[in-house]
Amino acid sequence: MVVVMQEGADETQVGKVIAYLVDLGMDVHRSTGASRVVLGVVGSRSVDTRLVELLDGVHEVLRITEPYKLASRTFRKEDTIITVGDLKIGGDEVIVMAGPCSAENEAQVQQTAAACKRAGAKVLRGGAFKPRSSPYSFQGLGEEGLRLLRDAANDHDMKLVTEVMDISQIEVITRYADIYQVGARNMQNFTLLRELGRTRKPVLLKRGISATIEEWLLSAEYILAGGNTDVILCERGIRTFESFTRNTLDISAIPVVKQLSHLPIFVDPSHGTGRRDKVASMARAAVAAGADGLIIEVHCDPDHAMSDGAQSMFPAQFDRLMAELRIIAPAIGRSICLEPAARRGWAR
Repeated sequence: MVVVMQEGADETQVGKVIAYLVDLGMDVHRSTGASRVVLGVVGSRSVDTRLVELLDGVHEVLRITEPYKLASRTFRKEDTIITVGDLKIGGDEVIVMAGPCSAENEAQVQQTAAACKRAGAKVLRGGAFKPRSSPYSFQGLGEEGLRLLRDAANDHDMKLVTEVMDISQIEVITRYADIYQVGARNMQNFTLLRELGRTRKPVLLKRGISATIEEWLLSAEYILAGGNTDVILCERGIRTFESFTRNTLDISAIPVVKQLSHLPIFVDPSHGTGRRDKVASMARAAVAAGADGLIIEVHCDPDHAMSDGAQSMFPAQFDRLMAELRIIAPAIGRSICLEPAARRGWAR
């Protein structure tokens, strides 16, 4: 349930309500709206809402009918804006994360990061631990890959997002990354999600290949219930009977999630299509549909990439896409990185 405090309710009143609910065995999550304090209350016990409404400073008590409580719009009406240093995720600016599928060597990471930064990406994406379908495929460089990615992010004034596959990797990834990524295969790895809920860095949660939107939001709930309120949802395509593309990118998930949840939503058109010639079209559609950001695979030499080369854009393609997005975003009241051409300038 949600407890909405009166306008002007003081800290003493809020504290007494929280203490009352905690004594009943409930977990209480505080959110401050535009003018009121809102308390999200979750737990297995049944609580008489009438008794809560009688507490000093309480305006109203609402039952949350959705199974995902903290991720729902009922708990928080305003969009969640996640702050990562000077970066704001979920606000008016469409944030672009870009980089290679995997860190392969220093030259590859540095060249790709430089190209992504010149084009306007704010976050470097790249894998050091790779969940591959085949045990014989390239599995990533591990901590050495993290070091290469962190150095490149620092050199080009970017944040870093990288995938965490297992609880045992959290500690080492925490030392290097600004944002954890949970891949589609781990969307329902609830043990991992619970542990990430205890961290205080943002988590980019990708939708599972066969997951419904409700299942996806319930996975986010595991992280939120642990106390980590900085969750970014990422639509990356679902499995359908279509075989022309790697997955079927569900653009309709963007407005649906926007209606159901306050969490920011990103789109991954690279995994969503599996073909670099389709990435730009889906990226443009995602921004037009209201996505808060994109995560795109870019490689300085994708034809020789050690993983996912077919869906990785050439730097020139990515640069052109960013120019197109700068036209689309203002049409729907958004902005995107406005790096001047002179600062981005490089030979195509």
